[in-house]
Amino acid sequence: MKTFKILGSGCKNCANTADLVTRIASESGVEVTIEKVTDMGEIMGYGVMSTPGVIVDDNLVHAGGMPSAAQVTEWVNA
Repeated sequence: MKTFKILGSGCKNCANTADLVTRIASESGVEVTIEKVTDMGEIMGYGVMSTPGVIVDDNLVHAGGMPSAAQVTEWVNA
């Protein structure tokens, strides 16, 4: 099981990113856990200055703007 952390204030792009990860994981048959991180101190601790940010299994893979479906598919299936 992969763990995804969506970093952001809870804005629309952050919610859409979480929804995209959920949808692609479901379509791929991969179990994921999604945690939404809204604490700015914790977000900045990852070095993210622009949200949404995406952490996969404790590795920063994306920051700033929504990731593409192709990127998310790669993360889910890696």
